[in-house]
Amino acid sequence: MTELKAFTVEKRDHIAEVTLIGPGKGNAMGPDFFAELPQIFGELDADPDIRAVVLAASGKHFSFGLDLPAMAPMFGPLMEPGALAAPRTDFHREIRRLQDALTSVAECRKPVVAAVQGWCIGGGVDLISAVDIRYASADAKFSIREAKVAIVADIGSLHRLPPIIGEAHLRELALTAKDIDAQRAEKIGLVTDVLPDPAAALDAARATAQEIAANPPLVVQGVKDVLGRERSAAVDDGLRYVAAWNAAFLPSHDLTEAMSAVFEKRTPEFKGR
Repeated sequence: MTELKAFTVEKRDHIAEVTLIGPGKGNAMGPDFFAELPQIFGELDADPDIRAVVLAASGKHFSFGLDLPAMAPMFGPLMEPGALAAPRTDFHREIRRLQDALTSVAECRKPVVAAVQGWCIGGGVDLISAVDIRYASADAKFSIREAKVAIVADIGSLHRLPPIIGEAHLRELALTAKDIDAQRAEKIGLVTDVLPDPAAALDAARATAQEIAANPPLVVQGVKDVLGRERSAAVDDGLRYVAAWNAAFLPSHDLTEAMSAVFEKRTPEFKGR
């Protein structure tokens, strides 16, 4: 792999360990993240020696989600007064690119096991919704935060989480943008188990990856393929729909207010305009 800025990748005993390392605060997801993620998982998918993947994060937090300051140029042209077809088309293309980055995780033929510690917000939840198995440390906290920044979540969580946590739980989390702790996440099925601390969560993810890697690799890939068959078409259709919806309806005074509040470090005041 070329030199990476947002991840490290280590391979050992048929297992690849992919670790988020920033460069944004709290492993926020910026341009490097979205450029490197599909490259990494494309190469791991094609590597015959790799049978399972552990997805982890450095530092106290898994991810603060989308790095709004770093990704602000993506929104700029769309927010110009009277933005017409060209900027909306460009924005639609960018949404699809971000979606495809996370889809590379979901479509990797090698099972992916995540270990989550600290905050897992917005895009972080989108990311873990694309893996196969999730473990959390006791300090983990989760939030589908997009509604609080005047955005309809559009890169995976709304489409991949219904079979994982159920539609009622998803509606509660997405519509309120509330935070939940690790114990609640385990209760609703977002994570398989809660471990005492980040090291234990990572150990659990590694142990499960080792168990997977000990099985016949093509059979494991077949199990993942069969389990994902019915879901994949519906997810793809939903991602296409929300990309078109956001390209049409995302620009608003509330979004401008949300972005300004982030940069000015204050509470936004939404007025539904």
